[in-house]
Amino acid sequence: QVQLVESGGGLVQPGRSLRLSCAASDSIFSFNTMGWYRQAPGKQRELVADITSGGSTNYEQLVKGRFTISRDNAKNTWYLQMNSLKPEDTAVYFCNAKRGNFQYWGQGTQVTVSS
Repeated sequence: QVQLVESGGGLVQPGRSLRLSCAASDSIFSFNTMGWYRQAPGKQRELVADITSGGSTNYEQLVKGRFTISRDNAKNTWYLQMNSLKPEDTAVYFCNAKRGNFQYWGQGTQVTVSS
């Protein structure tokens, strides 16, 4: 069973930055896609960004230009660099990996943007 462990969430003021990390227990070369989702209170979970095994990236419109997804193959880890954070970015962030017909989730990490 693949395990994904997130870190890096917390409380931050508007305009500041955070970097989330997702460490996998398996080689990330085995994944078709790695990504980040978020779920705000009372809302559905939504895709924030993802990156394919070939390196193609995809971003939700509201985070384009502010968030960057990247990966470190040697560390079996991918990241979400979040800049210019806004209060509406407040949510629980989940990392996700897809491999064939299976997908795996991290436990979630809270990001709160507030002054």
